[in-house]
Amino acid sequence: TGMRVAVVGAGVSGLAATKCCLDEGLEPTCFEQSQDIGGLWRYTEHIEAGRPSLYASVISNTSKEMSAFSDFPFPEHFPVFLPNALLLDYLRRYAERFSLREHIRFGTTVVSIRKRPDFATTGQWNVVTEAGGERTSDVFDAVMVCSGNFSEPSLPLHCFPGIERFRGRYFHSRQYKHPDVFQGKRVLVVGMGNSGVDIAVEASRVAAKVTISTSRGAWLLSRVFERGYPWDMILNTRLMSLIKTNLPGPLSWWLINYKANKWFNHENYGLQPEKRYFLVPVLNDDLPSYILTGRITIKPGMKEFKDNSVLFHNCPEEEPIDIVVFCTGYIFSFPFLEESIIRVENKHTSLYKYVFPTHLQKPTLAVLGLIKPLGAIMPVAEMQARWVSRVFKGRGANVSPPVPQNAAQTFRHFIPPAREIPELILKTEWLVYLDTLASFIGAKPSVLGLLCTDPWLALTIFFGPCSPYQYRLGGPGRWEGARQAILTQWDRVLKPTRTRVPAGSSSSFSSLLILVGFLLLLAAVIFGF
Repeated sequence: TGMRVAVVGAGVSGLAATKCCLDEGLEPTCFEQSQDIGGLWRYTEHIEAGRPSLYASVISNTSKEMSAFSDFPFPEHFPVFLPNALLLDYLRRYAERFSLREHIRFGTTVVSIRKRPDFATTGQWNVVTEAGGERTSDVFDAVMVCSGNFSEPSLPLHCFPGIERFRGRYFHSRQYKHPDVFQGKRVLVVGMGNSGVDIAVEASRVAAKVTISTSRGAWLLSRVFERGYPWDMILNTRLMSLIKTNLPGPLSWWLINYKANKWFNHENYGLQPEKRYFLVPVLNDDLPSYILTGRITIKPGMKEFKDNSVLFHNCPEEEPIDIVVFCTGYIFSFPFLEESIIRVENKHTSLYKYVFPTHLQKPTLAVLGLIKPLGAIMPVAEMQARWVSRVFKGRGANVSPPVPQNAAQTFRHFIPPAREIPELILKTEWLVYLDTLASFIGAKPSVLGLLCTDPWLALTIFFGPCSPYQYRLGGPGRWEGARQAILTQWDRVLKPTRTRVPAGSSSSFSSLLILVGFLLLLAAVIFGF
């Protein structure tokens, strides 16, 4: 028999893990506690009494071309940013296309994962699962943990003086179901991450007043970016990545500042972040206009709660409040693992490349999808799965995590504490991380190499968006359709929106691209790339 791999969870990461195991000839068994695939994207349990909640209409923050699994583009008629029903539809097509369902055990909870006594030689695990009230124990050669890190809400009430005397209602954003609770109320949203801003915008349509409290501010990006193109297809390019990673800190800060303030001046809207924080931008299309029309007010950090009001830092007057929503992030936890396997010490955990625990004698357990880069999570989880499945199989020496002993010291990778996830995000440039893992398995595209053999593709890869198909051009898991998918990516973006074309219009975009491409190529040659 082949190598048996246990996959925990059938969300985005779990599906990618199962598929990559099959690609490498391993035998995956995926355990999913609910009755269906999709994980975070399946909000059925949030829809009560037949009324769709906010979550039924959640729109993805990354565009379809940048979010796709690398060998499975989204259908061209899908909108550019997807409501989660369509994202779920895509995941179901993916599961069907690669026959993943037969490897998933639904309604099965993983209770515990423990090393076997002979772990040092075999690297095997005992996995105890529970289904229908019955517990089963199995032996697996390796484990992929894909249960995500949105597990437990983080609500540090001790950080908010006076909360015990506050007479209004308060809850964590995880408990939020429907804007009806805000009808006619004065609402305070604490925290400025994506969910905080989304909830504030939705609440402001029915509430009497909405205030967002943020101590650090935030950069705001709109999905609709320069000249109407999706933000990530403009920002996540190899050229931009090269610029961002090679600029000195202050210049890098200035560049982000310049890009973000092109849409609106953040200082005038009370949003300008403080310089000392490296902030990951928040994505929202509505907030500036809601601030401009007075529906939402931005306030500094919370000082203390009174009976029916709150005080903010540097603001003498009290703000009357009826409901508080704490958007304070999540704690990642793995209740089925022993503490010693993934040590979380003072909010750090030692995971090599955010994937492999560094102190295991054998690299037979991996954590997928824990990283939160500024970019789509699907290609990242898939790339992690491609690497991990090859490490499990023992292919290629350059891919394996380092041996323990000294490793724990070397690779204490920083994973942010829950309530700081929006701010102190893993400072990993999305593209750099993907490239690093791709180089481990020999799937990183060579722009210079392609310049000689396929110059048009090379230019598209370097100056255009870094869409995931680039990682299927060569190496293990090479996909025949990758080149075509890259060269047609803008067609799939324009297809759902160019639904009315005025007479006599031609595509000036591609001719402009060609011109710019040749000029840049010339410059590149002159400056020796």
